[in-house]
Amino acid sequence: MTRIKTTGYAEAKGRLKEIYDSIAKSRGKLAAVHTIQSLRPESIKHHMDLYMGIMFSRSELSRAEREMMAVVVSAANDCLYCQEHHANALHHYWKDEDKIQRLKRAADFDVLSAREQALCRYANTLTLQPGAHETHDHTMELRKIGLTDSGILDATLVVAYFNFVNRIVLSLGVELEADQGKGYTY
Repeated sequence: MTRIKTTGYAEAKGRLKEIYDSIAKSRGKLAAVHTIQSLRPESIKHHMDLYMGIMFSRSELSRAEREMMAVVVSAANDCLYCQEHHANALHHYWKDEDKIQRLKRAADFDVLSAREQALCRYANTLTLQPGAHETHDHTMELRKIGLTDSGILDATLVVAYFNFVNRIVLSLGVELEADQGKGYTY
């Protein structure tokens, strides 16, 4: 049960209804992470613009790598909602449930490629020990796997974005939908 009042799709009017319709059309349906922001309709639009820019724009990081990092951040934060949504998205690319379940353990990265391991370690460290980056340059490992400054920025944006969303979900009591976050357009 959410900890604040929300307006669902059926009750939405005006600008909120327009935004909901736009999301449902582009993503296949509306998620609880959107309705939790219904008191501030424009925040939903800005949130979706940010999400689409970080997760779907051209990048050195593949879509699968970005979804993988989303799962790692969400697992580190114990955010079941985002873990499930983005594990489902990752399954679209990996099609390997065992590998995804291991990833959710947030430290079981040995089944991954060296590149994937480096991205996951970066995501995990930046999530759990952000201050560690003040005394150790964790971007060096990303440079060693061939990322440019642009790729490092993209990786950092993915991690920062999911820490942001995990905190919205966890603090406001967003519950996983009955369909377990499945069926969105990737």
